[in-house]
Amino acid sequence: MIIRDETRADIHAIERGTIAAFKTLAISQNTEQFIIKALRAAGALSISLVAEIDGRVVGHIAFSPVSISDGSSGWYGLGPVSVWPELHKQGIGSALIREGLERLKAMGAQGCALVGDPAYYQRFGFKNYPQLVHQGVPLEAFMVLPLGNKVPEGSVEFNEGFWATS
Repeated sequence: MIIRDETRADIHAIERGTIAAFKTLAISQNTEQFIIKALRAAGALSISLVAEIDGRVVGHIAFSPVSISDGSSGWYGLGPVSVWPELHKQGIGSALIREGLERLKAMGAQGCALVGDPAYYQRFGFKNYPQLVHQGVPLEAFMVLPLGNKVPEGSVEFNEGFWATS
């Protein structure tokens, strides 16, 4: 498996794979492909990686800047992350997350935030910090991973692309 930056040639594979990956997920509103498209169009995909096996794109992860009400900078949101359904449980998602986090560190990022399943994301060091919230999301589903030496206080806002519906 190769983890690499997305290219223009990957865009359709990312869209098809993302649709398939979230199609049956109960918590999904099936807008993840639109989120990626909106982030790309806004120039907000700070990191966009694909997993490739035998020349075929089989997974994708996106990182984009977030804003924090206390003015802290250098924080990013993780997501969406997707692995094509027939390849779940093979470490592809984990490899994408680890590589993305390493790239954030190399950029000097101060931290990463996400909304997701705590049982999955805690293995990467993400956890809840009561002083940092994302309005409208249960505390247990909103997690952060500080990469610097300070956890901000306040409310996190993801890029407006996360509200794309088409």
